[in-house]
Amino acid sequence: MKISIITVSFNSAKTIEDTIKSVLNQDYSDVEYIVIDGYSSDQTMEIVNRYKADIEYILSEPDDGIYDAMNKGIKASKGDVIGILNSDDVYENSSVISNMIKTLKDSDGVYADLVYVQENNLNHIKRYWKSGKYKFGSFLHGWMPPHPTFFVKKTCYQKYGLYNTSLKSAADYELMLRFIHKNKIKVEYFDNVIVKMRLGGVSNSSIKNRFNANREDKLAWEMNGLTPNFFTFLFKPLRKLKQFKI
Repeated sequence: MKISIITVSFNSAKTIEDTIKSVLNQDYSDVEYIVIDGYSSDQTMEIVNRYKADIEYILSEPDDGIYDAMNKGIKASKGDVIGILNSDDVYENSSVISNMIKTLKDSDGVYADLVYVQENNLNHIKRYWKSGKYKFGSFLHGWMPPHPTFFVKKTCYQKYGLYNTSLKSAADYELMLRFIHKNKIKVEYFDNVIVKMRLGGVSNSSIKNRFNANREDKLAWEMNGLTPNFFTFLFKPLRKLKQFKI
C-alpha cells in the first residue's frame, strides 16, 4: 500500500530539514514524499532541493494559505493513504508509517498521540495530547484527534471533499468532523506518540487567534448541518488543560 506524506511550508528554513529527515528515515518502503511550499523568501527551498532526489514532488508557488497548500498536495498525490506533516513537526521514530499502516487494517483512517515540544529542544515535552479511542459522539464532547497524526485513505478525500479554505485556522478540525462524525468513516487508534510538534502553532499563538479558532469551530458544525451540544465548545479547550506538563 503506497502512502503519500505531504509537508507544507513557508519560510521554514529553521525547521524543515528536521521534518524532511524524519520522513526520509522511515522504514516503510512505499512512501511518496511531497513538499508544497508557499514561495518562501528564506532558505527553505535551498534546503528542500538538497533532498530532491528523495522527494517525489516539489512545488513552490504563492498560495492561499496552509490549507490551500495541503489541497495541492492531496491533488498531486498518488498514494492510497495520505498523511500530512507540517514543516515544524517531526515523526517520533523511523517506524511511524509502518505502524500506522499496520493499524489501519481495513479501516478508512488511523490516528495516534502527539506531544508538543519546546521550539529549540525536541526532547523537552511541554504537552502530551493523549487521543484515546474514538466512540461515536466524541466530537460532541469536544474531542478531536491531533491532525498531524491523522492518516486517511485518499478515497475519503474523493468522496467527502478537501480542506475548506474559507477557514483559516480550523479547516483541519472541520475536515475531521466531516469525515469521522458526519460521514462516519471507520477509524482506528494507535496508542502511541508518533509526532513531535513544536509549540507556537497559528491557532494557539494569541488570545485573538484562539478566539478566532473557536469561532471557526462553530462554523465547522454549521457548514456541515450539524448541531453541537451546548457544552461542546466549552469542553474542547478544557480538554487541553490535562495535556500540560507541570
